[in-house]
Amino acid sequence: MGLAKTLWNESEDLARTALEGSFVRGVADGALPRPAFEYYVAQDAFFLEAFAKAYALALAHSPDREGLSSFASLISGVIEELDLHAGYAKRWNVDLENVEPGEATLAYTDFLLSTASRSSVGETCAAMTPCMRLYAFLGRELNKEGAPEENPYSEWIEAYSAPEFENLAETLEGLLDRYAEDTPPVRRAYRRAMRLEATFFEAASDTNDEGGGE
Repeated sequence: MGLAKTLWNESEDLARTALEGSFVRGVADGALPRPAFEYYVAQDAFFLEAFAKAYALALAHSPDREGLSSFASLISGVIEELDLHAGYAKRWNVDLENVEPGEATLAYTDFLLSTASRSSVGETCAAMTPCMRLYAFLGRELNKEGAPEENPYSEWIEAYSAPEFENLAETLEGLLDRYAEDTPPVRRAYRRAMRLEATFFEAASDTNDEGGGE
């Protein structure tokens, strides 16, 4: 079993917590208040821009051609996610140009960019893989459950349960297996990213009508 699979198995408790959290359950049944999803869209767009920059730093530090090609492909995947968010924003009048990042968002983006700037490519992969694998996991699980008719968040479920997104997650896991060693810093980076993911969802679910939309 590769390192990526080992680390995922050891952090699946946090993935299950996210799956059963109020944000994801609200997406699953369509009952999530719209201000909470609007807040999430704006915060996640801010996060994804930082995520793309972290990929770019990993690309710049890649020791071989496979890394260059793979990280370039992963950056393209982030751009597609941003296009999805732009579609939400246009329909629901969410301002993505002047996002004020929340505390949970900044904690996550600062961690990613600091890791990608100062650490090895392997550790950077460990910090980034949880996001991709968690979203693929959530999309797959919600797709298996089946969304109710007229769920306003069905596009979110479809996007993250799609084979194309699973392929991106597997690409990053392959890079983690290729470049990372099973060391305490790598393990800490992976686990910390999973905790930050859970906190990010919690922040969105805690949003109320007064603090939600950007």
